[in-house]
Amino acid sequence: MTAPWGPPIDVLPLLVREEQALIGVLSDLRTPEWTLPALGEWTVHDLTAHILGLKLRRLSRDRDGHLGEGTSWVSACRQLSPEVLFAMLVDSTTQLTELWKHRDLDEPAAAPTWLTVARDYAEQWVLQQQIREAVEAPLLDEPEFRTPVVDTLLRSLPQTLRAVPARAGRQVACSVEGAGRWTLRATSAGWTIDRGAATSRSPLAALATDADALWRLCSGTLPAVEADARVQVSGDPAVCEILLSLRAREPFTADAAPAS
Repeated sequence: MTAPWGPPIDVLPLLVREEQALIGVLSDLRTPEWTLPALGEWTVHDLTAHILGLKLRRLSRDRDGHLGEGTSWVSACRQLSPEVLFAMLVDSTTQLTELWKHRDLDEPAAAPTWLTVARDYAEQWVLQQQIREAVEAPLLDEPEFRTPVVDTLLRSLPQTLRAVPARAGRQVACSVEGAGRWTLRATSAGWTIDRGAATSRSPLAALATDADALWRLCSGTLPAVEADARVQVSGDPAVCEILLSLRAREPFTADAAPAS
């Protein structure tokens, strides 16, 4: 049976390069730039602390089996200098790379490890984009970095469509300019997703947008007026509503971050 989350997304070759790109931006910041507003009430320092927290919790949980309780991580990190925060970020990235290099990313589980790694990569890439915008640095927007993020964001759709009844074979088409096409298919066991254009001439529903708009929609940072202009949906109203609800389903905003 086809896995609902689709074929593997290989982001391992990108992990170090994405982090090196972030480190390059942070290393050039002057002290006042660390306090620039970046996302809601969060500053560049806060977003960097959030990225560090994501990495440290992943190491603690997946490498060391430690399940800690929630805490005001970002607030606590405001006691750290940018230099200390920067050094910890570099060290945690090295440790995470080693962790994933020695894991079987296809190990059977409720969801495969490769999907966990892809989700972490996508979230950290989005946060890096927000830091770059705050300090007016060029976005890390090359397709090799951005397309896996789009791919990962769309992998949540089989789960969000699980309550939609549809006969086996019905399709939902997703077209993302600058990234590619994806097709969701109804099966007797639920929905699945795969890369490639829909083969149905009359899909149950369709989404068309661009890569920049999609990640902003999913991170909750695409203004409603822009979403209306840049994200087009058609077909079954219930499915269209779910497609547009992507903005509420990916925890990439300060309000949704458990470490704030």
